[in-house]
Amino acid sequence: MSKLVTIFGGSGFLGRYIARRMAKEGWRVRVAVRRPNEAIFVRPYGAVGQVEPVLANIRDDASVAAAISGADAVVNCVGTFDHKGRNNFEDVHGAGARRIAEAAAAAGITNFVHVSALGADQEAESDYARTKAEGEAAVLAHMPSAVILRPSVMFGTEDGFFNRFASMTRFGPVLPLVGGNTKFQPVYVDDVAKAAVAGALGNAAGGIYELGGAEVDTLLGFVHKMLGVIRRRRLVVNKPFFAGKIIAWCLNAAQTVSLGLFHNSILTQDQVRQLRVDNVVSDGAKGLVDLGIDPTDMDTVLDEYLWVYRPGGQYSDLQASGQNLRNI
Repeated sequence: MSKLVTIFGGSGFLGRYIARRMAKEGWRVRVAVRRPNEAIFVRPYGAVGQVEPVLANIRDDASVAAAISGADAVVNCVGTFDHKGRNNFEDVHGAGARRIAEAAAAAGITNFVHVSALGADQEAESDYARTKAEGEAAVLAHMPSAVILRPSVMFGTEDGFFNRFASMTRFGPVLPLVGGNTKFQPVYVDDVAKAAVAGALGNAAGGIYELGGAEVDTLLGFVHKMLGVIRRRRLVVNKPFFAGKIIAWCLNAAQTVSLGLFHNSILTQDQVRQLRVDNVVSDGAKGLVDLGIDPTDMDTVLDEYLWVYRPGGQYSDLQASGQNLRNI
């Protein structure tokens, strides 16, 4: 019988790419998620019955142990941007990661991959970055040979980075930013998936890998690149951090007053704190190259999914050709 991998968060942005690649490697894939009925789309990633979503709650010991039972490898790519509620930073990044690693160690798992984030630091001002580091420490306490991946912001068809800014261009001529001068090193989501697969297959040595793409630029620079791809002109305004804190406070207050009917996915105070720190690979850190992966050029990918934000959508090129004919 083929080997089995359990992927916690396997229906998420990154998780689905890992699931697809593990299925191509011939493994059976167990996609552990809170709502299996919403993850049915992963089944066609492999042959009939090869990829299956199962119920798992990383806040529950028995649920985690059941999801890991019989597995040969475990990948944890569960993450959250919610600082409150039951699935907050502490419970997901810290306690959740510890629970999965503890159960994997008890089950005798040797191939363990944990997806953290670039900038993870137990001394960070950002709760997101701090709890990511706490999760790493908890994983290493139970799985010393674990492969820990720290990706920079990831881009790809379903991303929340370029898609978010591109969608904002539809609401007016001004595009406001916070932290426009902060540096980023976006990495293609499928490159991160390749790294996770290398760890799950046992083809990567244990340790921490910082994963960044081929291009480093400021947030302002990447937003202007995005505007070029979607062929729109916008006045990009870089707001100071104190203004960002006020905006984030107002958005959080709106979420509280609305009793959660409005969910603040725009800008939080913790994100403002994150934006104060550059998000690039450290000098001397192990990365994609050490895993035998060449970073994918961003320019070869953005056109594939950002075209939907162009004024003419899929017909933009036809419209441009028609305009050229009229000008002849």
